Amino acid sequence: MTAYNDLMSFDKTTQALSQVAGRLGWDQETMMPAGAVAQRAEEHGAMASVLHGRRTDPRIGAWLEAAEPTDEVEAANLRHISRDYARNAKVPERLAVALASTTSRAHRIWADAREAEDVAAFLPILKEVIALRQEEAAAIADGARPYDALLQDYEPGTTEAEIAAMFDALRPGLVALRAAVLDKPAAPSLDQVFDEAGQLALSTKLAQAFGYDMSTGRIDKAVHPFSSGSGLDVRITTRTSPRDPFNCFYSTIHEVGHAAYEQGIDRAYLLTPLGRGVSMGVHESQSRIYENQLGRSRAFTGWLYGQMRDTFGDFGIADEAAFYACVNRVTDGFIRTEADEVQYNLHVMLRFDLERALMAGDLLPDDLEGAWNDRFAADFGYAVDRPSNGVLQDVHWSEGLFGYFPTYSLGNVYAGCLHVALRDAVPGLDADLARGDTKAATGWLRENLQRHGGLYEPKDIITRAAGRAPDVGPLLSYLEAKFTEIYGL
Repeated sequence: MTAYNDLMSFDKTTQALSQVAGRLGWDQETMMPAGAVAQRAEEHGAMASVLHGRRTDPRIGAWLEAAEPTDEVEAANLRHISRDYARNAKVPERLAVALASTTSRAHRIWADAREAEDVAAFLPILKEVIALRQEEAAAIADGARPYDALLQDYEPGTTEAEIAAMFDALRPGLVALRAAVLDKPAAPSLDQVFDEAGQLALSTKLAQAFGYDMSTGRIDKAVHPFSSGSGLDVRITTRTSPRDPFNCFYSTIHEVGHAAYEQGIDRAYLLTPLGRGVSMGVHESQSRIYENQLGRSRAFTGWLYGQMRDTFGDFGIADEAAFYACVNRVTDGFIRTEADEVQYNLHVMLRFDLERALMAGDLLPDDLEGAWNDRFAADFGYAVDRPSNGVLQDVHWSEGLFGYFPTYSLGNVYAGCLHVALRDAVPGLDADLARGDTKAATGWLRENLQRHGGLYEPKDIITRAAGRAPDVGPLLSYLEAKFTEIYGL
């Protein structure tokens, strides 16, 4: 037990420092003055150096060799630490520091390029980020495909081939459903200005309705909504748009799904490897089921309609039925985060194919914008009008998050499976949601998935919670039933 206890004591400090490093990123997105970019890059690099030294400390190997787990919690902690140690030991400190400082600089350059609609201004730093990630992938791949190695950072146990097969199974049904829906008359849409103060006030009410604990969390504004932290300090951001309050409301609900997962993990796991979400796919399953199957349901939108009328007065939508159709409107659009449920995964497929081509060297950064625009036109049937609606819209590549995008669709697939089990377990769900009461639904998710944190592997926790191995069938069935009803297909 001495080896195990020594290892866990050492790892607890590493976990705490990692949380501090994450707070630097949160601050950069929300509060940091624009002129601090260069210094913040140095700070990120310094933290990366400290963390890399701890994560590759030779004592970890000795402790792992001597430690003998006595229960499944100890076994899971050792599994995570062993996997991380093996990965980090393959990455030179120089490379870890370079990645941290370069992606910190790249984030501001991307934001400025996006605002200026200037792809050329972003390309030099993007090339640096790609080269560093390619070097890292080669170091950790052990002869496997580099993109498979990168995927392990976000969804341990999955492969590029499995992701490609998932998309092959999803695409035909999604394309056929989209064609059928777009052949019907458009659903109602919003057509007025919604003041920011009202949006933010209702956004906070929605966060609390979905169980976000504001005593250990906060909500701020950012260009790209995100969730940060774990345990007793979990922060989210949202954004507002004068003519699209749904952007604010559903970004908030989505990020609350992430935050609720982190807040719901058993406190006994605080600052251990089990004290955070087990994968980004499982994380996305929570954000997507909160946002879509719950937040965009007919029952919940009926309650939200009343809240919007209380906040904004008459906003031009006649009744709850029309509002439900409005919330779930399928329409042309460029932005992944604003996409309807039918088309969302098609946006992810585009990014998956482009980024794995970039990592393999089959697509050069100089050709990325053209490849994006060509693929978008082929997939969606209309042309990208400006870079901020195209290749510059997402923050991920500036931060080096190659391998992250497919976890959004994995999350949708996982959420489809969880939704079936949730409906069976909570027969009065719609009556609850119609009152704006999510406690039974979010409580079921907390009990069956969230509280376990990293105790089980990603596919295992979904299988345990849903009572079935993950597959695309429930998601496709849910989408077909929902949009067939809304559009009278």
